[in-house]
Amino acid sequence: MQGPWRGVLALLLALSFVLASAQALSPAQEAQAQAIGRTIRCPVCQGLPITESPSELSQSMLRDLREQVVAGRSTDQITGYFAARYGDTVLLDPPRRGVNLLLWLGPVVAAVLGVWWLALYLRRTRSAAIIVPDAETEEEQDDYMARVKAEVAHGRPS
Repeated sequence: MQGPWRGVLALLLALSFVLASAQALSPAQEAQAQAIGRTIRCPVCQGLPITESPSELSQSMLRDLREQVVAGRSTDQITGYFAARYGDTVLLDPPRRGVNLLLWLGPVVAAVLGVWWLALYLRRTRSAAIIVPDAETEEEQDDYMARVKAEVAHGRPS
């Protein structure tokens, strides 16, 4: 090869080495990228983290994440970057503030209200079972019991 082709070939070879070295992560960096990637939701898929999604957008996000890990950014910085870019819904574990606070407190409030309602219900049903209608006096009850005993003893109603 002569002339300009030799320079183009050398440039392409150098560029491929640069790109290959930029994507090469140490095992620890790859583990960190995978751990962070499992906390970031694919915006296209239904609740899948970007590490499990086959979509192009997820693969692009994962490449971006790896570049940030190589650059030495922290987990909070990386997740903050994706949240700023795609919104808090991109995080599989949304922050406990603002509207998201309702998602975290809603089940707790529902459980407390459910226990409170159950206690009221049980108290009402228990007190309703104890209510005795105005019964006869003690003398009338004794007289009635005496007649029942007499009927049982004689085997016939009186």
